[in-house]
Amino acid sequence: MGLFYLVAKDALCVYVNSNNPVKKLSLNEVRKVFDCEINDWSALGGKHQKIIPVIRNLNSGTHLYFKEHVLEGEDYCADAVVIPTTPEIIEYVEKNENAIGYGSIGYQGNVVRAKIDGIEPSEENARNDTYPITRYLHFFTTNVPGGTIKDFFDWVLSPEGQNVVKQSGFIPLWEITN
Repeated sequence: MGLFYLVAKDALCVYVNSNNPVKKLSLNEVRKVFDCEINDWSALGGKHQKIIPVIRNLNSGTHLYFKEHVLEGEDYCADAVVIPTTPEIIEYVEKNENAIGYGSIGYQGNVVRAKIDGIEPSEENARNDTYPITRYLHFFTTNVPGGTIKDFFDWVLSPEGQNVVKQSGFIPLWEITN
């Protein structure tokens, strides 16, 4: 039996190109875009252009979380562009006005993080659970950690370690003041 330890919180952002007029979506619309029920931006108030969904690969925990919690277990579009990392998804969306992708709040780029159900993906909204696509990040172990591993876990959960979480773009488990 494995054990897990909470280490940070994350908001999964939906990225759209900065030139795309669509800047907010409902969670239901996001689901319909990524399962190809909606495949044209005009259905969302945008231009009459084919939507290009961009997803993480099957080995990604983000891929699985998004499928379970946003797609409600349904399959992704068969013609979705599969990209292995979030920075590469952001780069793809930056270069393609009709692309839409997703990834952790910890990654930056020249894309718009769409509001979901009118709520901005922010540290505050993730922390108070008003942003609808949040998750905890964990460490998993097969045994109770001891020695160096326990020391590392303790450091990650310390104010110093949680500050590193924040500096990395993720959301500490509690508010960090510098």
